[in-house]
Amino acid sequence: MILPSCIDYSKELNTRQLEAVFHKDGPLLVVAGAGSGKTRTLTYRVVRLVEENISPASILLLTFTRKAADEMLSRARLLLDNRCDQVSGGTFHAFSNILLRRYSSRAGVGPDFTILDRADSQSLIATVKKELGDPLRSGTFPKTQTMAQIFSKSVNRKEQIHEVIFSDYPHFISSIEPISTIYRKYCAHKSAHHLLDFDDLLTYARLLLEDHPDIRERISNAYRYIMVDEYQDTNTIQADILYRMTCAHQNIMAVGDDSQSIYAFRGANYRNIMEFPQKFHKTVIIRLEENYRSLQPILNLTNAIIDSSKHRYQKSLFTRKKGGSIPSLISTETENDQSRFVVKKIIEYHRQGVPLGQMAVLFRASFHSFDLEIELNSERVPFIKVGGFQLAESAHIKDFLAHLKVMANPNDRISWFRILMLLEKIGSKNAGSIFTRISETKSGIAGFVEMSLSPKYSKALHPLKELFKKIAGEPSSLVTMGEMIMNYYLPILEKNYDDHPRRAKEIEHVLSFMERYPDLEAFITDMALEPPNTSSGDRLYLPKEAEDRLILSTVHSAKGL
Repeated sequence: MILPSCIDYSKELNTRQLEAVFHKDGPLLVVAGAGSGKTRTLTYRVVRLVEENISPASILLLTFTRKAADEMLSRARLLLDNRCDQVSGGTFHAFSNILLRRYSSRAGVGPDFTILDRADSQSLIATVKKELGDPLRSGTFPKTQTMAQIFSKSVNRKEQIHEVIFSDYPHFISSIEPISTIYRKYCAHKSAHHLLDFDDLLTYARLLLEDHPDIRERISNAYRYIMVDEYQDTNTIQADILYRMTCAHQNIMAVGDDSQSIYAFRGANYRNIMEFPQKFHKTVIIRLEENYRSLQPILNLTNAIIDSSKHRYQKSLFTRKKGGSIPSLISTETENDQSRFVVKKIIEYHRQGVPLGQMAVLFRASFHSFDLEIELNSERVPFIKVGGFQLAESAHIKDFLAHLKVMANPNDRISWFRILMLLEKIGSKNAGSIFTRISETKSGIAGFVEMSLSPKYSKALHPLKELFKKIAGEPSSLVTMGEMIMNYYLPILEKNYDDHPRRAKEIEHVLSFMERYPDLEAFITDMALEPPNTSSGDRLYLPKEAEDRLILSTVHSAKGL
């Protein structure tokens, strides 16, 4: 029986959305194309379930960010009333934490367990790695961050360490045994000290539900209606947790789009959404295909790309919006030609009356926009950059710039510490002593080059001294100076980062940027005040109250906006 409502659902939702919102019992898969209103559909379904006198406390909304859940439940409360405050909502990790705290003794963890964040996990891995000592010094061996990624993929994909290395990190095959040893010691240390990392939260929650039928039944009966957002981005463990949580009722609504699965590098398994109907029998599939963001020519291109996929749900995106031109594919000979073309079109559209804030440039990785940012700066086009790491804030770029900064200002303590502590046997104490001598004698670079130190430290400092001697002895352009520093820094880069080829390319981008400056001081000043990848762009070119800025974004950050 459909109960009366204070909301005119037929006015607020299209036919497919309405069908999903009024679905009550049994498994439901909503294949939601891009821009088809999936968030709206989830929100209204929460409202409708509460209206049908389903206990709000028995409704669970799982999302990939707390913010997403909060926003949906906040909208639901505004649409209906405060009963929606009793609906449970949050991330898989947060829910797993609650579950493990409640049943800690049955889960095999102490009630006082501590959660390790990613930095804590890496720190612990580094500690374990250090304990092994000499066996790791020979051959190719991953850095701590890379090792943490290997461990995480092993857990999330339910694969052995050697399987992950063979498939994703073949250049570390020779180190499989010590990596596996570190993993075992890492896990043993966590267990002995009541520590759980993010992956452990999911793993222990799955095991709890798998090994204890009474708890599984209790949880399944407590949450009679479960909704999951972005189902295509779930990993294997999360899918297992959901399967066990619905053992008493199968009332699960999964919303996602197989064509938008872009987090495989984090362990997401797109097969979860493809195999949903097999896992949950009698699944009802509803396709949301009406797009509310784009024009039909763009959707036609999107549909053509989607159609080329072998493993997919059949869907065809459409819109009721009229107009729109056919998307263009432009090929250029060089990256700079591409950047200049894009900037030219942006300026052209802006002069025609299109606000900068209504234009966006998307790219795969943050550093791909570096050359474009240089051109935008050159043409004084203000922009905001979204997503990815800010290049000027990256450790390797900071390292590179620090060598230039101490030449521009020998009293720059932070930069001295940074370049000195890159060297073997030089810790913060030694760096402090060296800087104090430079500062007290006011001798600058020349004083550092002539500084006498014990043989133990002289050997470590020799390459850096030779670099500064070479720069001082050969009058050269700013770019040549930068090239000398890069040549000196590359061995350090290769030692410290497994992805050193990518980072080296980013330093090369900085070198190309340096070509535009007449001297070191001008370059250092601009990098400090208005680096080419600043999050707020060239704000000095606009009045303070102006907010019209071009949007630069990674594809990952643009998803869902």
